[in-house]
Amino acid sequence: MGSYVLRRVLQMIPVFFGTTLLIFLMVYTLPGDPVSALFGEKAADPAVVANLKHKYYLDQPIWKQYLHYMGNLFQGDFGTSFTGRPVSDIMADAFPVTIRLALMAFAFEMIFGLLLGLVSGLKRGSAQDTLVLILTLLVISIPVFVLAYIAQTVFATNLGWVTPTVQDSRDLSQLILPAIVLGSLSLAFVARLTRTSIGENLRADYMRTAVAKGLPRRTIVSRHLLRNSLIPVVTFLGTDLGALMGGAIVTEGIFNVQGVGNVLYRAINQKEGPTVVGIVTVLVIVYLVASLVVDLLYAVLDPRIRYA
Repeated sequence: MGSYVLRRVLQMIPVFFGTTLLIFLMVYTLPGDPVSALFGEKAADPAVVANLKHKYYLDQPIWKQYLHYMGNLFQGDFGTSFTGRPVSDIMADAFPVTIRLALMAFAFEMIFGLLLGLVSGLKRGSAQDTLVLILTLLVISIPVFVLAYIAQTVFATNLGWVTPTVQDSRDLSQLILPAIVLGSLSLAFVARLTRTSIGENLRADYMRTAVAKGLPRRTIVSRHLLRNSLIPVVTFLGTDLGALMGGAIVTEGIFNVQGVGNVLYRAINQKEGPTVVGIVTVLVIVYLVASLVVDLLYAVLDPRIRYA
């Protein structure tokens, strides 16, 4: 196990450098001058512009900029935004909010997605199965921003259960509706994936053997069927946690959640390169760590899997 983890960590290193390089190139080679954009429509003093470019290392070739950024990154320095605020401070304010939102959405999709998939898989062809398929297909077909608007109209405007937008991003109760909207699409995929996996395992030889032994139905479902059926679902859930954090841009914007998505959206509009690269770099790390954890969970779910 130790050698496998070491190999996986070593494999993550070139992926990390390659991903961050692509992000850096996309951000810093975009047309337009981010420094001049700080002055808006006002005429900028060329001396001031040159000074700012030198301060942010923008007067150097792109490869030198990247090496300079990575050198600072490994010292824990994510750089400084064009407003003069350290990017690490910006992320320290935004990431806790998005992490709470993503974890709430993750819990929602995991619990209800597995439950719906289990019911649907065990009762294939029944009315419950048909209802789950219709509901999940409906959720998949509706764009997130439309679903968010419907949720605001129904639960905020018509029923008055919540406020249309989040007033305090640190209040967990106000994040419930955005979390449900954020996790709804993933819930539909989890339910359908669980249903398919359970349907395939129900026809497996080990299931017929367990039934022939006379084991209780609860034991067959929990220890044999569900455990083996979770492997593809865990793969999806592991990668989806990072996707939820990165995909919160639309949800946070609609519900006025002051998290990473909101900050990232503003940074992109304002061509705040250091902020964009810093946030996306952290998201890349989240993806890589999540994929490693998922690989290690395979052996927990299926004892036949061994890592050499």
